[in-house]
Amino acid sequence: MNAPPRLKPHSSHWGVFRAGWQGDRLVVEPHPNDPDPNGILQNFPEALRHRARVAQPMVRRGWLEKGPGPSDRRGRDTFVPVSWDKALDLLAGELARVRDAHGPGAIFGGSYGWSSAGRFHHAQSQVHRFLNTALGGYVKSVNSYSAGASAVILPHFLGPFEAVSRRNVTWDQVVAHSEIVVAFGGMALKNSMVASGGISAHVERRSMAAAAARGCAFVNVSPVRDDLPEEAHAEWLAPVPNTDTAMMLGMAHTLLAEGLHDRAFIERYCSGWAEFEAYLTGASDGVAKTAEWAAAICGLPAETIAGLARRMAGRRSLIVMAHSLQRAEHGEQPVWMAGVLAAMLGQIGLPGGGYNYALGAIAHYGKRHNAVPAAALPQGRNGVGAFIPVARISDMLLNPGAAFDYDGQKLTYPDIRLVYWAGGNPFHHHQDLNRMRRAFATVDTLVVHEIAWTATARHADIVLPTTMTLEREDIGAAPTDPLMVAMHRIAEPFGQARDDYAIFTDLAERLGKREAFTEGRDVQGWLRHLYEPTRKALAEKGLPAPSFEEFWEAGEITLPQDPDDGGILRAFREDPEGAPLPTRTGKIQLSSPTIASFGYDDCPGHPAWLAPSDAPAEGRPLWLVANQPATRLHSQFDFGGHSSAMKRRGREVMRIHPQDAAVRGIAEGDIVRLFNARGACLATAAVTEEVRAGVVQLPTGAWYDPEDPEDDMALCVHGNPNVLTRDVGTSRLAQGCTGQLTSVEVERFTGNLPPVRAFDPPA
Repeated sequence: MNAPPRLKPHSSHWGVFRAGWQGDRLVVEPHPNDPDPNGILQNFPEALRHRARVAQPMVRRGWLEKGPGPSDRRGRDTFVPVSWDKALDLLAGELARVRDAHGPGAIFGGSYGWSSAGRFHHAQSQVHRFLNTALGGYVKSVNSYSAGASAVILPHFLGPFEAVSRRNVTWDQVVAHSEIVVAFGGMALKNSMVASGGISAHVERRSMAAAAARGCAFVNVSPVRDDLPEEAHAEWLAPVPNTDTAMMLGMAHTLLAEGLHDRAFIERYCSGWAEFEAYLTGASDGVAKTAEWAAAICGLPAETIAGLARRMAGRRSLIVMAHSLQRAEHGEQPVWMAGVLAAMLGQIGLPGGGYNYALGAIAHYGKRHNAVPAAALPQGRNGVGAFIPVARISDMLLNPGAAFDYDGQKLTYPDIRLVYWAGGNPFHHHQDLNRMRRAFATVDTLVVHEIAWTATARHADIVLPTTMTLEREDIGAAPTDPLMVAMHRIAEPFGQARDDYAIFTDLAERLGKREAFTEGRDVQGWLRHLYEPTRKALAEKGLPAPSFEEFWEAGEITLPQDPDDGGILRAFREDPEGAPLPTRTGKIQLSSPTIASFGYDDCPGHPAWLAPSDAPAEGRPLWLVANQPATRLHSQFDFGGHSSAMKRRGREVMRIHPQDAAVRGIAEGDIVRLFNARGACLATAAVTEEVRAGVVQLPTGAWYDPEDPEDDMALCVHGNPNVLTRDVGTSRLAQGCTGQLTSVEVERFTGNLPPVRAFDPPA
């Protein structure tokens, strides 16, 4: 009988945990103080030594034999194993060639931030620091796939993204004060179970249960019923997808017509009411935005829309807007309109009331901030000023030199010769994957650091195997979680895998920049350096300030937190003259002369109903909701035990309403084909009334697996919905991701069922 495992502390984006070995079996246990631990932790045991791991440096055969240059063989070619020295010599030479021939502005640092919860082994910080210190800079991306539209529109009318999402209404306030919470897009626990930098206590489920027990009413406005948990006892309203703005306008018109809006609040705290009121009443365009008008658009009864507005008036009401609504065409509009509706109710700045963007979207929102800092790896100075909105990478690669609009600016796409990706899988995040394959074919060289053979790695020219979080030491910390964690190494590196830091150190050596990159520190030296600001701040507050050695031995320390002060919105409500908002007028802008001056037809100077062009039509009669998965973070560890167990017949599960299934002869468990003009994929059908009729739901994150890699329109046999989604910006204002919604047809698949090979290493 094996002895009980000795568990060591570690942390991840989906929870703090402890892990150790019992014989040859990895045991993972959540932190004992976590009231609602995340099952994604159980992806680790199977993933650690999975066949999908990259075991040694690999170079694409065509690149190795013919040299750098555009190639449509990416994703189709074979790979050649090489030694670390050869791989790094080849890569250093190519980096120097591009830098010298084209300048650092020809390099795109395409990394996303979810690779590791550690403060040091954060792949995005590592690659950006390397490109800055060793090459002079890189073309960067701004904003995120999750919040591309909201990050741009929120500062125009209310305040900075962080202030409106993270320093605003807390879960404690909801429990104590909220009387009605209307969640546009819901507050799904699968989303709030994860948090960048780690989370030690998942409190969302128990908070909603406690608020509901006190009498708070929750309303889930979403095409998916379980976008609020059972504990919230929520009322479910399911409008047609991408019509929430129309629904909110109908509610706003009811408040105005019945004199239920807070006129005193609008007069004192808001600007631009006259312009918005003219649009709402139809004085400016001849169309009154009544509840009846909204009902015809969003598919809910007019009395339901008006009744919800009446229920919110005069009560401690909170409007929550999920990321999902702004990940669609004209995604800026529901974000802005939700703020206007909250202003009309007069609740902004009150505890548990007003407007909180994305409460419940990740586990950091709705929490208090720590009173001491947790340092991050400095990235150095980027000498390149060019940038793109993060979701415009295919546009950039396919259209070098073309002009594009962004937040009032007219910018130009740079001419990229080399893409360096470390941490992230754009074949999960990005839309219209067949288009992205063509975009990746245009560059001279694509470099990828990866733990496993993702589709992005398969399309690379140089693939460098990296360690996963369990194979290295780090510090786990987040601004709104009081637990700082000493992330001990649990396992030895797989194959020849190396830390990103070791790889970049050796590359910097070859480029003559080792000292600039490392500052003379090894991994332990950096961990001590990053811990010191926290220790010093604790000491300055007269609190216990353990040395690094004491912290490492203890495994964790608890940090003090700031009081719940409501942030800038509370301060503004209490003193609008002394604490104005950082908007153009210092007030809540119900309309914006600044945005109006840009002249964007897809984002006017006040929130407005703009019909989507990608709505269902002949040949694609169903809405597809491509939302976040419940069994993994994005596409991470899709090959892990927890994620794999939730697939059916080896494929991702698509949910469909019984009415839509019956029309198509689809039964529970059938393999189905989803398709539109952009592509097609297979999935397993689950027939359920948990989704609105006319809607199918297929989560993102199943690794892209084309049946025939040689086919530019190949069927993805695994169930990646991004072969179907549309690669266009939310509007010319933000150019955000629109991957949440598209239109498709679904049919029962009757052909020979192709195998899933997504997790098999390439030839």
